[in-house]
Amino acid sequence: MKGNIFDNCKTDSKEEIFETLYQNENVIIERIISFGNVTSQGQWYDQEKDEWVLLIEGNAKLEFEDDRIVELNKGDYVHLPVHQKHRVIYTSIDPKCIWLAFHFKS
Repeated sequence: MKGNIFDNCKTDSKEEIFETLYQNENVIIERIISFGNVTSQGQWYDQEKDEWVLLIEGNAKLEFEDDRIVELNKGDYVHLPVHQKHRVIYTSIDPKCIWLAFHFKS
């Protein structure tokens, strides 16, 4: 399987795009494209798997349940352990955010 992470990133959609690039019983790898999208007020991600995320393009901010905010810039990555509640509070529009996310059980 071969591809390019930047293929088909141009779109007029304002909806966040989630695309599974690879999946097996142990891991899911997905590309996420954000256009200023944020997590709805009061909503928290509370995932059943660990997540390791690399921001390939753009800028973003994550908020954690303990009020900690992590700013991510192009090339930054973060590990989100299973059940670490978090939310996206900012994603840039120009440039749009391109994320590479790995979901796995540790």
